[in-house]
Amino acid sequence: MHLSFKLTAVATLAALSGLALAQEQVVKIGHVGPLSGAIAHLGKDNEYGARLAIEELNAKGVSINGKKVKFELVAEDDASDPKQGTAAAQKLVDAKVSGVVGHLNSGTTIPASKLYFDAGIPQISPSATNPKYTRQGFNTAFRLVADDVHLGGLLGRYAVNELKGKSIAVIDDRTAYGQGVAEEFEKAVKAAGGNLVSHEFTTDKATDFMPILTTLKGKKPDIIFFGGMDAVGGPMLKQMKSLGIKSKFMGGDGICTTELVKLAGDAMADGQVVCAEAGGVDGALKKGMDDFGVKFKKRFNDDVKLYAPYVYDAVNVMVDAMQRAKSSEPAKYLPELAKTTGYKGVTGTISFDAKGDIKNGALTLYTFKGGKRDQIAVVH
Repeated sequence: MHLSFKLTAVATLAALSGLALAQEQVVKIGHVGPLSGAIAHLGKDNEYGARLAIEELNAKGVSINGKKVKFELVAEDDASDPKQGTAAAQKLVDAKVSGVVGHLNSGTTIPASKLYFDAGIPQISPSATNPKYTRQGFNTAFRLVADDVHLGGLLGRYAVNELKGKSIAVIDDRTAYGQGVAEEFEKAVKAAGGNLVSHEFTTDKATDFMPILTTLKGKKPDIIFFGGMDAVGGPMLKQMKSLGIKSKFMGGDGICTTELVKLAGDAMADGQVVCAEAGGVDGALKKGMDDFGVKFKKRFNDDVKLYAPYVYDAVNVMVDAMQRAKSSEPAKYLPELAKTTGYKGVTGTISFDAKGDIKNGALTLYTFKGGKRDQIAVVH
């Protein structure tokens, strides 16, 4: 009798815990970035941002429409390759994720965005800056940073008006990002009355820049703008130094990383590099970003490289829209996501315009001194 009572109690407890698990709804959120290849350090940085947000949401115990929710991160690697990017996107569509944060590069974000749109899955890119991404008419596409029109434009004007560049050369890596930001830089230089002496091309896999740099050396540019990433920018600076080229080196957020210091070694002179990052905070908001950095370091034993705070905010903005819509179903919370206004994130106040772009997106100008990144100014 005693044994059967115990068995009944165990069965009842098992049934109750099964019921609790059934009531706890699992919501999958996808993340895609390059976890392999030359910029894997930036992809991992992004993934950590997503992981931190998910862990905090689960620790807090979030409910959607009165039901307890457990968030699950489904992370994929696109290796910065458009083909692998669409394969990763298809995996997330098949996994029936409720939303996607990513991709990191414009070159993978743009082709993947079509798959998410066709599946009706909301996508927030924390870092893709090519304007085309949000100009395809996809109501599922959102972006948390200012685009290349703003980024390249700011750098082009700065080169002519502040750095007083007399002869300016451009190199781009032919990716959607590198080409896009270089073209916007060129437009702004011309509009400001600057003198462009050359436009050269490389790839995001190249390691030898001697032929390009030798050509440029003959044209004596005082500024060289590079549209590309730090994995190429660092070695390029080394080869510039070996040729005795002392030109200012400018670029967008792709080279505006703490990793550039390691990649360039002793080839980077103080103040030689001027770059701009999409995003940035100043004033009262700076403390929130600093606190995030401390929390991030404690959890992952690594410093924030670049876009982790934007990924963190993207996950939280997505979940906020689900809570407002009382549903994690993409079709139900997508309209609420589009209506996001005045959300207070780590990266600032988040509101989307009709295209899904962030309103009044900030840009931050930096240089490097003593091996450290040094902020010049935050502009809107």
